Amino acid sequence: MSDHKVTIEGKYPGRYRFKGEFHQGAPSQPIRDDQGKLWGVTKPRRIVHVHALGAEGQFFQAIAEDRKLLATRCNNPDCEGKGTEYLPFRIHCPDCLGLMEVIDVTQRAIEGAQVYTYVITNRTGAFNTLDTPIRFIDIQIPGIATFLKGYMIGSGEPSIGLRVIPVFQQKPSYTIKDLAWVVQGTTESDLLEGWTFADK
Repeated sequence: MSDHKVTIEGKYPGRYRFKGEFHQGAPSQPIRDDQGKLWGVTKPRRIVHVHALGAEGQFFQAIAEDRKLLATRCNNPDCEGKGTEYLPFRIHCPDCLGLMEVIDVTQRAIEGAQVYTYVITNRTGAFNTLDTPIRFIDIQIPGIATFLKGYMIGSGEPSIGLRVIPVFQQKPSYTIKDLAWVVQGTTESDLLEGWTFADK
């Protein structure tokens, strides 16, 4: 099966015009001509679903292409929450609804991220693509008001307070699965195939 590419042909007022393969009919449906004579039958191969990322696209692009971890901060001087930093990435401040500033917290995560809480599970959702058991962790990064949910790969077991560092998929999917966490002290040679550390 070949990789399918979808591109944006041009921006139009209030919408995008996409170019690519998006939908084919249900399998084994009759195709008839104007007189009702059977002309063919549908044999679809796939459906391409476009999931719009909006302003959060820069977060996923940074993980996938730049191997960086972005957060946001409210800089509104009139906001009660001025200076509060958030990860997961937020576009608007939850206190004043103002547009937030995008900040790079990659180095801060490398130097101080730790497991706040965790769960290990073999029972996953219907569309899970992660290998089980999955070691889900909530990550606390110094200075960030919220916790980022993620998962651990490689050796080691999660524990509260465990120091972890971010790693990135070398062949990205442009989803949150492009970001995982390993125990601090993991070397490049210890990483699972297809993963790497943040770019220096």
